[in-house]
Amino acid sequence: MDHSMNAHTIGVAMSGGVDSTVTAGLLLEQGYSVHGFFMLLPLAGLEQQISKVKQITQRLQIPLHLVDLREQFSQTIISYFVDSYRQGLTPNPCVICNLMIKCGQLMQVMTAKGMDKMATGHYARILHKDGRAVLHRAEDPAKDQSYFLCRLSAKQLDRLVLPLGDWKKTDVFLRAQEMGFSHFDGPESQDVCFLADQNLAVFLESRGVKSRHGEITTKDGQVLGQHRGIWKYTVGQRRGLGLPDATPWYVTNLDADKNRVVIGKNKELFQHDVLLRDVQWAIPQPESWEGRVQLRSTHRAAEAQVLPGDNTSWQVRFADPQRAITPGQFAVFYQNDQVIGSGIIDDSTPC
Repeated sequence: MDHSMNAHTIGVAMSGGVDSTVTAGLLLEQGYSVHGFFMLLPLAGLEQQISKVKQITQRLQIPLHLVDLREQFSQTIISYFVDSYRQGLTPNPCVICNLMIKCGQLMQVMTAKGMDKMATGHYARILHKDGRAVLHRAEDPAKDQSYFLCRLSAKQLDRLVLPLGDWKKTDVFLRAQEMGFSHFDGPESQDVCFLADQNLAVFLESRGVKSRHGEITTKDGQVLGQHRGIWKYTVGQRRGLGLPDATPWYVTNLDADKNRVVIGKNKELFQHDVLLRDVQWAIPQPESWEGRVQLRSTHRAAEAQVLPGDNTSWQVRFADPQRAITPGQFAVFYQNDQVIGSGIIDDSTPC
């Protein structure tokens, strides 16, 4: 964290978890005036979460503001999530939520209430180079969450404080105990918070996504089975296909236009080239770029070139083919540990 900042009043996005709790505690120890902000979202167990956050902020002796963003979250995040699956894409709602809700709507509310900065419990680092805020990976690669913050603008990053960027998770738990909090021993919160324990198919059907039966085919059009909705499948999936063979079948593509699930063997999941749309750069747009590209939150970033394509698209060409590249996910560009840019995976081409 940059201790040279002039800001003295910081709003912390509180969730009731260990990360945001320790974030607030650390900022208090550093002498800042800290306010807690809790987003009311359309999630199961909301009242229980409110009660937990109230207990935490009371123990920390900081004000708590409840911010009702249920309508905005439904219109922005859940709609994006549902529409993506309807189109045969695999969304990443956390990336969009950080951009539009947490560092969008919530940050605006904090600013209106007099906060100089906003802090979250994300594991990532914000450094300032040439007067510009830039995003870097966390010190602990096992907990790095810079991928989920990849779409934030320099203006948003400039207002954001990430006290846990240099911390390991085990040390955060220890600090929580030192602060008098001993109840953080449950499982990590899941990525798609609004699903809770609900089955994805049930959730999508409740949002109006109908099960359209269609064909399961090979790349060359051979029909091998029937599916009950392409959104029930994802690229790389092996289980649930019900297609016995000498070697396993995998989902290699979801063809929304023709309502087909395309399958192939494991080797067909490996691809050199990826087409991206809506590419955004954290540096002046280059003619081309070389570095490491991460294709999903659990993917190990790999060496690649990013080249201009047709119209506004860009092409990623990996030095080594990558497995199960999934349209709808984000490709994030890293130079060493700095986020250089990102784009949405639109299509991929077999090697």
